[in-house]
Amino acid sequence: MGLKFELLLVVLIVLTSAVTMTTKLHEHNSKTASDNKELEFTDTTFTEVTPQKRVGVSFAAHGVRAGGILKVEHLRYYNDTIKELLADRGTYRGNLIYLDGNVSLHQAAGFDYYTQHAYYDKKYEVLYVPSPFTAYRGEDVMHGATLRYNTKSKEAYATMIDAVLHTAETNETNETKE
Repeated sequence: MGLKFELLLVVLIVLTSAVTMTTKLHEHNSKTASDNKELEFTDTTFTEVTPQKRVGVSFAAHGVRAGGILKVEHLRYYNDTIKELLADRGTYRGNLIYLDGNVSLHQAAGFDYYTQHAYYDKKYEVLYVPSPFTAYRGEDVMHGATLRYNTKSKEAYATMIDAVLHTAETNETNETKE
């Protein structure tokens, strides 16, 4: 009987040692994602500048920068080529601004574009719209599936276009000599 008890103790000691040596202990940290914030702000205007000129201005009702990524709510952005670029949410990653929710681009002259998702490349000044969009200019209306709009040259490339464009009619009088 004593031998069985000793054997049982040896097996339990070996099993306990094996479990403790193979189990990795983790330090339970009570940090949350909000503790990793680098910056948080409310009702703030950012002005991007170079030594030569002002690059762009953006306003956000609320924003958080964490992990090098800036996320903002109720974004309003403008620069030399854009009168106003609006979105419910925006995410800055390098030279790109990812826009979501009620995105609209307004120009001083030309079409005003509306969509739900887009991204703007600040370096090349191009707005990419990978989702359906609608554009208005006066009575002119254009719908499309995707859009690439160069805000500098004012050139737009779209797919699956359905548009109603009004053109000016010219009245020319043809006079003939007899």
